[in-house]
Amino acid sequence: MIEVLAKLGRGPVFLAGEVLECVITFTNPLSASSTSASSEMLAWASAQIHCQFHASENRVALPPSDGSKHDVQAENETVFVPNRGERGQCILSTPPKILFCDLRLDPGESKSYSYCETLPIDGPPSFRGQSVKYVYKLTIGCQRVNSPIKLLRVPFRVLVLHGLKDYQFPQDEAVAPSNPFLEEEEGLKKDSRLADLATELLMVATSRRSLHLYNISNTRGKVGTFCIFKTVYKIGEDVIGTFNFSEGDIPCLQFSVSLQTEESIQEEFQRRRGQPVSFSTHARHQEACLHTAQSSFSLPIPLSSTPGFTTNIVSLKWRLHFEFVTSGESAGTCLVRGSQSEAVTWTGVEQMEVDTFSWDLPIKVLPTNPILASYVSQFSSTNSITI
Repeated sequence: MIEVLAKLGRGPVFLAGEVLECVITFTNPLSASSTSASSEMLAWASAQIHCQFHASENRVALPPSDGSKHDVQAENETVFVPNRGERGQCILSTPPKILFCDLRLDPGESKSYSYCETLPIDGPPSFRGQSVKYVYKLTIGCQRVNSPIKLLRVPFRVLVLHGLKDYQFPQDEAVAPSNPFLEEEEGLKKDSRLADLATELLMVATSRRSLHLYNISNTRGKVGTFCIFKTVYKIGEDVIGTFNFSEGDIPCLQFSVSLQTEESIQEEFQRRRGQPVSFSTHARHQEACLHTAQSSFSLPIPLSSTPGFTTNIVSLKWRLHFEFVTSGESAGTCLVRGSQSEAVTWTGVEQMEVDTFSWDLPIKVLPTNPILASYVSQFSSTNSITI
């Protein structure tokens, strides 16, 4: 028996273009109950990153793939197929790397190997939607002599930030910022600069503030105004907006604001022409606001959500969806006198004609620092298997 342990050093979330590093440890455990332990042999071990794509047959019409029938192979074959037994299509993969050949482990002995690979910068982000899914995994295959291949899959999340692909690092390392007290390998140095560049680009894009004022009105007149200071956010930020109903001609009885994503399939891949898009609500605020002059809301963008993106098959966009309930008549109140002549009790009307209308405000949601997103990731940094 050999235990295989794979550990992602920095966490299970990465930016496209970063270097993924995983330490893979093979151990021949020394059992306390065993009286005669023996050495164990592994013929080989290899690792490879791949992205698996799965689409809903009811929503997406994909062209036939000639290679899909060869994806699944028999368990007793010696060919390393990372996506064996997986649903969907493998749309992206890195070249496989051999970790070792003919490894012998004595009882209680363990050996570790480091796997490093740059994530393709032009790949799709990790996404689990209602119509399509993009799932990234690091698959480690190993085999005993005359035994079937065993696969250890390490799922992780990939964020895509547009603009990193076009960035050119300085060729002269003498002018590049560096720490003279640290000795870094070239790949790690470039990877660190890539993460710093991404953080800087995100900060510049999401720190711009300018006042956006919108008049809220229906067919009968003005209801109020809505104010928001920016429309570009990172996942993990809060979307904050304010309402001013004091200058409205039509009383607003209630409003709700929903933070939503809009998942739409490109026209050439739609199962039915003109099929509706799919909406998902991530946060919602609802408030009764009759006789309220001003109000506000704060909606958090979950760190686990997917920033907006577009591929040749699907597009994901973010928006704020507003719903307003306004009075269809003058919002009068009833005065009911108490037992004493000087006592007056204010009560609301029992019935009122109302009008409802909705409004959508598009916003842009970008990725965040992958280290921050790792804290709430559903994936574990450590995975293991026994062979």
